[in-house]
Amino acid sequence: MRIRVATSLDSEDIREVHLCAFSDGEKQKVSTLAVNLLSEETNPETISLVAEADGAVVGHIAFSPVTITNNKSWSGYILAPLGVKPEYQRRQIGSKLIESGMDLLSKMNVNIVFVYGDPKYYGKFGFKADVASRYSPPYELQYPFGWQAIAFYEDVFTDSTVKISCVVSLSDPELW
Repeated sequence: MRIRVATSLDSEDIREVHLCAFSDGEKQKVSTLAVNLLSEETNPETISLVAEADGAVVGHIAFSPVTITNNKSWSGYILAPLGVKPEYQRRQIGSKLIESGMDLLSKMNVNIVFVYGDPKYYGKFGFKADVASRYSPPYELQYPFGWQAIAFYEDVFTDSTVKISCVVSLSDPELW
């Protein structure tokens, strides 16, 4: 298995990963999000990685920048989406995609990385609800317990809650 940076040439493979990995109720929205993030111009850049095995793309992850008002030196990202084709799950591919992305972000001096997902799974990587609790997501969450984060560097906000903003592709309340 090999992990590499995704390109626009991977868009159909990435779509297929998420169409296979997610349930009928989610797969269209998530696959569209993944492909849109691949082509969306963001500053800083969105990071999109694919995992290849047996000569094909079998997994994908994206990390897109988030912002807060009144602090240009602060840098944050959100992990979304993550998908692995079902026949390749339980082989640590998702874990390796997360670890590879987090390694890249830590080298970029990112302050914090958010995720909205299963605490049991993402907790294994160090994501914690209490770290995310000082940041309000852009939209109301259907499952608030899934809002988690990892802080790489000392956080500047300790007394109040700060609202984050996300890239255009994630600016859909149905994704939250």
